[in-house]
Amino acid sequence: MRITLTVNGSSRTNDVDPKCRLSHFLREAFDLTGIKEGCCEGECGACTVLLDGKPVNSCLMLAFQAGGCSITTIEGLAGNDGGMSALQQAFVDHGAVQCGYCTPGMILAAEGLLRENSNPDEAQIRHGLAGNICRCTGFLNIVRAVRSQASGALAETAP
Repeated sequence: MRITLTVNGSSRTNDVDPKCRLSHFLREAFDLTGIKEGCCEGECGACTVLLDGKPVNSCLMLAFQAGGCSITTIEGLAGNDGGMSALQQAFVDHGAVQCGYCTPGMILAAEGLLRENSNPDEAQIRHGLAGNICRCTGFLNIVRAVRSQASGALAETAP
């Protein structure tokens, strides 16, 4: 079947097997290798993408279900200069990245949370990231990185 969707701001039309998972489709059709598949069951969150601005596990969606939607992957979060977004940089600055396997999904889950709630507290951040598993960092630095990008934290550091 043929679908049209917007991927990282660009309209794309491609053929897709009706049984193809969205995660495989994005990796194979568009070479978006930032999407990781850890469990293929929606338990780990490594495959998280933003679908119309909301975090979803792309391993649980069939690609055709995303037809007509807008998808943002980790590659689509780059800053205007092509460098890292502020949230990506916060993960680096706060030591929230170790092996990196969960990082793209974790950042996209955090991005979705911050779009919905620009000033989450620690409990809301932990709840927003609950669908993403990190086996390396213990989550403390991840929570700190996300909190640093909350509007309240940004206001506290403004001159």
